[in-house]
Amino acid sequence: MSTLTKQTLSHLDWLEAEAIHILREVAGQCANPVLLFSGGKDSICLLRLAEKAFRPGRFPFPLMHIDTGHNYKEVTDFRDKRAAELGERLIVRSVEDSMARGTVVLKHAGESRNKHQSVTLLEAIEEFGFDACIGGARRDEEKARAKERIMSFRDEFGQWDPKNQRPELWNLYNARSHKGENIRAFPISNWTELDVWQYIQREQLELPSIYFAHVRPVVRKNGLLQPVTELTPAKPGDKVEDVQVRFRTVGDITCTAPVESDADTVEKILAETATTTITERGATRMDDQTSEASMEQRKKEGYF
Repeated sequence: MSTLTKQTLSHLDWLEAEAIHILREVAGQCANPVLLFSGGKDSICLLRLAEKAFRPGRFPFPLMHIDTGHNYKEVTDFRDKRAAELGERLIVRSVEDSMARGTVVLKHAGESRNKHQSVTLLEAIEEFGFDACIGGARRDEEKARAKERIMSFRDEFGQWDPKNQRPELWNLYNARSHKGENIRAFPISNWTELDVWQYIQREQLELPSIYFAHVRPVVRKNGLLQPVTELTPAKPGDKVEDVQVRFRTVGDITCTAPVESDADTVEKILAETATTTITERGATRMDDQTSEASMEQRKKEGYF
């Protein structure tokens, strides 16, 4: 898209047009792509972009979710509902399937399954022969994601090498790969959290209820609010509080924390997002607290 065209479009229109261009490039260059859809806000935006890119026809790819088995029910219910409304094929593969096969072995029963999604994803890619996975990751979320290209090459072992990436000059994207290799495509990589919420507002997109303020029992730990659930019960000595919270990002229950908030509308969330100084993963993800390189290591092993 030319600089002149970019200057004549609004910021959101430009982001939308570029994302649609990327989706069409994946569809045109790849033989068997898949769109990763979890029911979270970023993948909900991807679905709307796919509608604009390919409707009134069917999407040229199925939807797929790698489920840890420990996801919030509000989100998985929304996932199933949205896929059914669109009439698109939804593939669900679970970490529990990998555990049953013995390809995932937990260190202990309470270990988070989040990082083990890499194994299940790679198994699903092999099962269906996918040569590209379209995801909703954004560069502003986390340092390792900021390093990644929009078309991120993965080798025959599903691994990512941050030092060996393809150039992306003048909005030209190379999604081609040899048999056994894979591309991870991120159409909204350059979007910010604020961009996502502005797009949700403009497109009037429906979301799972946990994105909005509600009262939930939590325990304050390491600067985060740990939800009290059957999977993450309070421990002896923990002080359980009923706090009004919302989720900025959603994922495995064992590693996703809410934030204190009274924002019960998209407009209020936009106001909060415009003034926050902490990234959504920094404020909510317990699995990124172990080290600054934890996400990069998981991505090298095949993570989203």
